Amino acid sequence: MSMTPSQGAAAVSATAGQAADGARRPAGGGTSGGPTSGSGTPARKRPRRFHFTPYLLITPAVAALLLALAYPVGWQFATSLKEYGLKQQFGQPAEFVGLDNYVTIITTNATWMVLVRSVLFCLINAFLTVAIGTALATLMSAVPKGPRLVLQIALLLAWAMPVVAVMTVWNWLFDWFHGTINWALVEAGADGFWHHQWLAKPLSFYLVATIIIVWMSVPFVAFSIYAGLTQISGEVLEAAQIDGAGWWRRFTGIVMPMVRPVLAIVTLLQIIWDLRVFSQIRMLQDRGGLPSETDLLGTYIYREGVGSSHFGMAAAMSVFVLLITVIASSPYVRSLLKEDQA
Repeated sequence: MSMTPSQGAAAVSATAGQAADGARRPAGGGTSGGPTSGSGTPARKRPRRFHFTPYLLITPAVAALLLALAYPVGWQFATSLKEYGLKQQFGQPAEFVGLDNYVTIITTNATWMVLVRSVLFCLINAFLTVAIGTALATLMSAVPKGPRLVLQIALLLAWAMPVVAVMTVWNWLFDWFHGTINWALVEAGADGFWHHQWLAKPLSFYLVATIIIVWMSVPFVAFSIYAGLTQISGEVLEAAQIDGAGWWRRFTGIVMPMVRPVLAIVTLLQIIWDLRVFSQIRMLQDRGGLPSETDLLGTYIYREGVGSSHFGMAAAMSVFVLLITVIASSPYVRSLLKEDQA
């Protein structure tokens, strides 16, 4: 299940608070490494009592979520078991084909090419986004208030721009005839970029798409990690500096472990969002990219469903993407369960 940016921001804020509470909580222990009684012998750990109140409080929210997801997910799965064609456009019922659509997905080379392409594109974009966002968050925590406000306002404006407005600007920048990027490169001496078509070849197409997607995603990562950095006590960093730890040692040994929960959920959200990216790729294809060579999962499902009326195949591919998302989310869910049991 994917999250909206507002849900992701709320989850990140909650995770940052948990990390801060864990950092401020003193570690109890005696000579044996665990809690001790007054006589010095290890105290027995009391069994946890089961409380119904928390589960009762979240029941309405869980019920509403399940009701909202049950129909679309169920309809998607039911559609993936049928075959749609020209007859269905004239009112004929769709033919039930069972798992044939899934078999076609697994046995088609084009599907695997799109899947591999999407996963590589997703991982590269997620890595660049988290790396740049972490660097900007660290910069915001290090600079004075004035420059920090300027940087935060710039990031907020970049994040608030609608996708259509963003794509209009970037399409103009990379336009092959009137583009500012080509003009700047030619003025710098790179004559080979005169009327260069960035979207004609897959490699340069994905380069442009990566620049746009990272530019749009970095603000969320930067603000989220910066929120986690604000929870780190300055006394801890000052004590490490007095002990002789350099800035890199303080960053890798103190800062990163304390913001690891925030970093984990931000990375997970970024992978999910980059895996199902659609609008940016579709708009770049409309400007000159070849769909057969630049399709990712989102645009491939769109072409199969809306473009070719193969709604059964498109639904099966959507279920396939849902399974990939669940698999990608499972390590984080397991870590949450382990923390809850600790």
